[in-house]
Amino acid sequence: MTTVSPLRVAQITDTHLFAEFDREWKGIPTARTLQTVLDRLQQIQPPPDILLLTGDLSQDETPESYQLLVSCIAPLGIPAYWIPGNHDNIPIMTEILNRPPFSPEKSFQLGNWQFLLLSTVEPGCHGGRLASESLHWLDSQLQQTGDRPVIIALHHHSLPIECEIMDGMMLQNAGEFLAIVDRYPQIKIVLCGHIHQEFQQQRNGVFYLGTPSTCLQLLPKSHPIVVDKIPPGFRLLDLASDGTWETKIERAIAKPVLS
Repeated sequence: MTTVSPLRVAQITDTHLFAEFDREWKGIPTARTLQTVLDRLQQIQPPPDILLLTGDLSQDETPESYQLLVSCIAPLGIPAYWIPGNHDNIPIMTEILNRPPFSPEKSFQLGNWQFLLLSTVEPGCHGGRLASESLHWLDSQLQQTGDRPVIIALHHHSLPIECEIMDGMMLQNAGEFLAIVDRYPQIKIVLCGHIHQEFQQQRNGVFYLGTPSTCLQLLPKSHPIVVDKIPPGFRLLDLASDGTWETKIERAIAKPVLS
């Protein structure tokens, strides 16, 4: 795919879809809020070149929930890359999300940027872990990127966000991951989902970014967890070929449901 610099990326995360369009999760109709977010995304000009879907795409782990995701995303006509979250069923999503506009690729170059997508899912756990094979793969891929700027995406957060409950469900072997990141100055951004809130922190020159869910929002630094009233949203990133970049969060206003 030929892209024009800067490359525009939209990160969509934590959609928590069910097989049924109108089913609610914690009182929120997740398919409806996703559609509202996508309506806002379609107003963005210029439109994104790609979508990054960073996990917890399903809540009930059914094939129908992923088919619903396809029916929402496919009409946009934007190439979509994905990683699983702790609520996903990896075999099912791998089977369904493997046809255009969805791509199963986890290492790819667009513009002058290298994208590396990691699965942090540990079966039976809400927290995440990078398998030794994944850590080796990451290190190997980074050795081959040369001077190209790199963006890494994973579901679980690797830096604490000052929320006791969520930090108990972060990347459990974050130290091993960060040790690799620290060795490669070409890494510019580490993206995550999972935390249902906006987050940004810089560490050793790398920006660690968390992105709001398309459904439930959590109030930052709340103990215990408090549901935020802020609208759902997504992240936009504009990636220039020289490695500089800009980002912002876009919020969507929910449409009233007619009875």
